[in-house]
This record gives sequence, C-alpha cells and structure tokens, in this order.
Amino acid sequence: MTSPLLTVHELHKFFPLQGGFFASSKEKCLAVQDVSLSLYEGETLGIVGESGCGKTTLARMIAHIEKPTAGEIRYKGQNIFKFDKKQLKAYRSKAQFIFQDPYASLNPRLTAGEIIAEPFIIHRHNLSQDIDTNLESIMKMVGLSRDQQRRYPHEFSGGQRQRIGIARAIALRPEIIIADEPVSALDVSVQAQILNLLKDLQDKFNLTYIFISHDMGVIRFISDRIAVMYRGRIVEMASNQQLFEDPQHPYTRTLLDAVPRLD
Repeated sequence: MTSPLLTVHELHKFFPLQGGFFASSKEKCLAVQDVSLSLYEGETLGIVGESGCGKTTLARMIAHIEKPTAGEIRYKGQNIFKFDKKQLKAYRSKAQFIFQDPYASLNPRLTAGEIIAEPFIIHRHNLSQDIDTNLESIMKMVGLSRDQQRRYPHEFSGGQRQRIGIARAIALRPEIIIADEPVSALDVSVQAQILNLLKDLQDKFNLTYIFISHDMGVIRFISDRIAVMYRGRIVEMASNQQLFEDPQHPYTRTLLDAVPRLD
C-alpha cells in the first residue's frame, strides 16, 4: 500500500469548562481523545457519530483551524502544527473546508463571483485576466451559470449556496477536501445532487475527502472507509462494505439499528 497522504497520531483536544464561582478551573471537556487514523490519496474517509462526539473538532484540527492539546497531524510526513507561516499558507491551499451551513459560511457582502475568486487573491494565484477564465470554468463545474456571478448569497437557494462553497473549496485545486456535514441542511433531493457532484469532482481531480456526517445513508453512499466516533474516540474503523455487513462495536450496531427501514 502507498504511504498515507495524511496521518493523525494520538490526537487529543480538551476545552476548559467555564463554571460559576465554586467551579474548579481544572474541569475539562474531552472533545477528542487519542484519535489516530490515516488518509490515502483519492479515497473518501467517512467519519460518523452522534452530535457532540467530536467529529467537527477533529475536522477543524485537520484543517489547522484548531490546535490540539496533544498529538500530531502529519501531511506528507510533516507535522502541520510545526509549519511556519509560509508552509501553513501552502498547506491551507492544499486542504480546503466545506462548511455545514451554506449561508453562514458565505460573506453576504460579496457576490458569488467574488467569493469563488477570493482564494486566488489570498494565495496570489493567477492575478490577471486568468481569474475570469478560471471563475467561469469553476462555476460551470459545480452547476452554476456565468450570469450568476453578480448575485449575492441571499439570492440563491440552499443547494446553490453549497455549490458556491464547493466551488470556493476546489478553486485552488486542493488535494484534501474536509466536508463537515455539507448536505445535512439540504432537502433530500438536493442532497443527492450535491453528493453526486462531489463524486464527479473527485473523479475529475483525484480529490481526497474527509466526509463528516451523522447520516448513515449518506456515509454509506459516499465513503470508501468509515471511522465511527463515540465520545471523542474512534471506536471502529472499517471498509464501507465490512462496516455495514459485519459491524463489530456495539455503538456501531446501535447506529445501524437506528436507521429507519421500510418494513
């Protein structure tokens, strides 16, 4: 097997609890505990678990939005938490984030075109007439038309707003996309469109996904391997087929039993 693109080793994240006058300052919320995993180029690693189990905190640390209490994340063998400013900027262009709420994650003061072009400006890529050419091409890839460039986020539907978020994420041709429940706020029919779009983009650009969800149906559709999180820990890691056909951990079986069935 080839070397992993990204590895997470014994990662911990504690948040101090803020209480009243008599509360102990030593009290902590254990958001992520002793998490280790590997991510291989071109695959989709699904992370599933109930709300509050630490999925988003883990994703934010992989994106270097949060720093861990202990442990490390290595991208191509290098610890991302030891990067200098130049290395960190380069890493962030290679590891992009798709947020859960497609409205809150977009700047309401910018047009769709300005939002998608922003990564080029921040990372100083193609600062010329090439931006317009790239912009039109990217919008077409995600199912948006050229005449929608001048519209503002409030003028789009939820699915269209998420397409803008996806377009912004793929603008710099990243290697890793971290998708934090990107379809949970969308209607079921729109969810299918967005999931198919993500698969098409993965095939076209050989993208590597970390896909977070609490929906077992979505995870089954999109993922190659699946990590099950419970109370900040990964309690089971298996291939898609193995996890659904022969779950080993009681919590995994509980999640699968909770999925509604037609009978």
